[in-house]
Amino acid sequence: MGVAILQFLGTNCEYDMEYAFSLLGVKSQIIWHQERALPKHTKLVVIPGGFSYGDYLRSGAIARFSPIMHSVIDFANNGGYVLGVCNGFQILLESGLLPGAMKHNENLHFISKNVDLEIVDTHNIFLKNFCTKAIINIPIAHAEGNYYIHKEGLEQLKENGQILLKYTQNINGSLENIAGICNKNKNVFGLMPHPERAVEEVLGGTAGLKMLEGFLEIL
Repeated sequence: MGVAILQFLGTNCEYDMEYAFSLLGVKSQIIWHQERALPKHTKLVVIPGGFSYGDYLRSGAIARFSPIMHSVIDFANNGGYVLGVCNGFQILLESGLLPGAMKHNENLHFISKNVDLEIVDTHNIFLKNFCTKAIINIPIAHAEGNYYIHKEGLEQLKENGQILLKYTQNINGSLENIAGICNKNKNVFGLMPHPERAVEEVLGGTAGLKMLEGFLEIL
């Protein structure tokens, strides 16, 4: 099984993500968070959006300690590809697989709408099908999407080409409009927008499907 999609208490985008990969001809498997090992032939782990553990404490703070995350951390540290979307991004930050932290949106409201994003860096498998500075439109739906990192960390993100996506308008207070990043080794990706909700023209466009298509070379 190439794609393992994690499911926590409160996850609500796992089936959307499964459907998105099916449009690419990829069969995925949904993995319950109490499992202690990823499927043997996993090539990509996806941590989808939702409200793991009801977003108690901080978004992703409890899910980070679920049994399956031990395997995900080992998988990522050994070069395996991991994608975290929205709550999945928050879980990756809490688990230390990505740098920085999330705060409540600047206006303290849940924001759900389509937004324009600028492609910042394409030297990675996730965004290789895009051109730098291209503008795409993808939905967001979050209350804690205000990305923050200290000054030294921000400089490292810039130097290493780890900033992947920026909002064209700062809708949540994120530092320098950051909407998505990756780790230094460029095998762990996190973004607040939902690519799995932008996979058909009837939904407003297929930019999200084009993102996921980048992973086909490893699947």
